[in-house]
Order: sequence, then structure tokens, then C-alpha cells
Amino acid sequence: MPQRDHYEVLGVRRDATAEEIKSAFRRLATQYHPDLNPRDPTAHDRFKEINLAYQVLSDPSRRTMYDRLGHRAEEPGSPFGANGPFPGGFVDISDIAIDGFLGDLLGVFGVGRGDRGDIKRSLTVSFEEAIFGCEKALRYERVVACADCGGSGAAPGTKVESCEVCNGRGRVRFQQGLFPIGVERSCSRCRGTGRTVRQACTLCRASGLVKAQDTVTVSIPPGVDSGATRLMSGAGNRSRADRAPGDLEIVIEISPHPIFRREGDDILCTVPVAFTQAALGGEIDIPTLDGEGRLRVPGGTQPGTVLRMKGKGVPRRAGLGRGDLRVQVAIEVPTQLTDRQRELLEQLANELGAAPQPQLQGRSLIEKLRDLFG
Repeated sequence: MPQRDHYEVLGVRRDATAEEIKSAFRRLATQYHPDLNPRDPTAHDRFKEINLAYQVLSDPSRRTMYDRLGHRAEEPGSPFGANGPFPGGFVDISDIAIDGFLGDLLGVFGVGRGDRGDIKRSLTVSFEEAIFGCEKALRYERVVACADCGGSGAAPGTKVESCEVCNGRGRVRFQQGLFPIGVERSCSRCRGTGRTVRQACTLCRASGLVKAQDTVTVSIPPGVDSGATRLMSGAGNRSRADRAPGDLEIVIEISPHPIFRREGDDILCTVPVAFTQAALGGEIDIPTLDGEGRLRVPGGTQPGTVLRMKGKGVPRRAGLGRGDLRVQVAIEVPTQLTDRQRELLEQLANELGAAPQPQLQGRSLIEKLRDLFG
């Protein structure tokens, strides 16, 4: 299947501004995100296509080469692609820490790429919140544009001037005689901003950036697994005041439960059963994620037997019901007997032709169950 034009994918004109491209991406990414379209088998590929188009068109150098060469600029092995030695048709040595000819040579091989401002944070949810879904607020620190100067770096009431060295481009380009391509680096005078200030902002010290606390609301879908991630576009750091912020990647961590544990779409737990109930059969009260439930124990149930309650597990991501609750039976043996009880048990042992068995210690589990039900 032929690859579609990136501008067509995002639904923007070829002369669209950076803000128009970003706005189109956010709208389409929300519309076609796989988590929001679990029943649409094409959503994943559509989202991947939208993301690729945005990655190319949001990068000025990659967009320039795409306008010149089309999809050939992004083909594997292309020297002008994002991972090639000449992305955008020139060599960027802005981040090279070595001066002179050796720095230029390393720049040819693409050493030193700038920070895009992406950050990663973890968010802890309870076992129940992960099973049934929820919304959680995450408070974190990130780098934002200075509010006092609006990101300009100039003191309020003063003007920002165009850099005289780079003529406002933020970059200077020169030709190396040894290489048939241009070499480019950030302007050292304006530090790549293309602007200079005569009186610096006292809050950000002319950087145009400050650290600030921010809060985002994260939607946790039902049945989420530990280690799953949520991506929030534009909620990361600003690497520069004149650039869009990066993305915030949120890693979900799930707190352990004192009774339940998860295995796929099923929930597992261990419940003590009196040995008389296990032998004779009957119904017992057990904990479930939906509250207290009733479980039938067949007569002659052995220690370690796993009984199943349908539809009491994890909601399936495809929306097709829930998994099961699997209950492992732990036989509870009394630790203190009256004389009458001991006599009856000895009579039973004689009838069965077996000696009394060692006692099981299950009080800690019983205490947990009692705490769970209050």
C-alpha cells in the first residue's frame, strides 16, 4: 500500500504553520488513539501514520527535506533522514563539545542531538483503581516559559532585539572545504534564540524559562496493567522558550493488594475453609472485588483446590465481559479444642482408621479477611 502524503494525513496545507500542524496532530491523535478505539482494528495503524507525519512536519529540517525529496528523505539508509549523517541537508554541530576540525568531523556522523523536552513520571494507583479504572491527578515539576517576561528573557517594559551575528536565525552556517556540504551550529551570541536582550529578566535571568509545579488529570482505563504508559502531548519541558514543550510519559504502577493478586484477566485469592465444611460441603462467604460473595464448596474438597466464580475478575480491554475470580481453598484446622471436641475427633479418626493430622496455621489470613470486611 503506497504511503500517503504527510500533509494529507494531518489534513493541513503545505504552507501550514507549526501551530497549525501541532493543532491538527493533537486533534487526530485524540480521535484515533488505540485506547479510545479498542474495537477499531485500524486505529493502531492510523495513529502510527499520524504520529509519523507529525514527527516529520514538526521538525523544520526534516520538513524541508521532505518537501524536496518526499518520502525518499525518510527511507532507511537515506543520508538526509532523521537518523542519517546529514539530517536536513546539513551537519549540525551545535552540541559538539570538541572544537576545531575534530568537532566538525564528529558532527558529520551526527554526534550530539538536542533535548526535545520529553519527561517521564510514575503514577501509583491502587489495585481496585487499576481494575475498574479511574481518574488521578498527577502533580509534577516541569520547565515552562517565564511568566514575567513571556519567555522573551527581557525585563518587563524592555524590547528584544534581533541578533546581529546570525540576523535573527539563531544559527550560523559555514562551508568546510573538506566536505561538500554545509556545516551549521547554534549562534554563540544569542545561544540559538535569534534574539538578544539589553536588560535581562530578573526571574529567569534572560533564559525565558523557569521551573514550575503543574498538575495533570490522568485517565486510567479499566484493566490497566502495571508498567503501562500514558502519553500526554505538550505536557513536558520546554527546551527553549521559542520551542514547543515536549511530551509527558506517565508510567502506571499498581500497589499490591493484601488479599487479591492478578493473573491476566483473572483475580486470585486464598480463602480458609473449616475442615468440616470441606468434608461435608456447603456455602461460605468470600471477598470479591464487588464486595462480599457466596461460594459453594463441594463435599470432599481437598486443600489447594481452586474454585471459580465467573465474571468476578478483571474487565477485559475489548469490552467483552470480565475474567473470573479463582479461589484457592486453605483448610482451616482449629488450634484449641474442648474435651468434647477432641473426643469426637478421636472417634472420627478411629472410624477412618487414620491418626490426627498436623494442624495448619492460617490465622494471619483470617485476620486479613476480617480486616477487609471490617
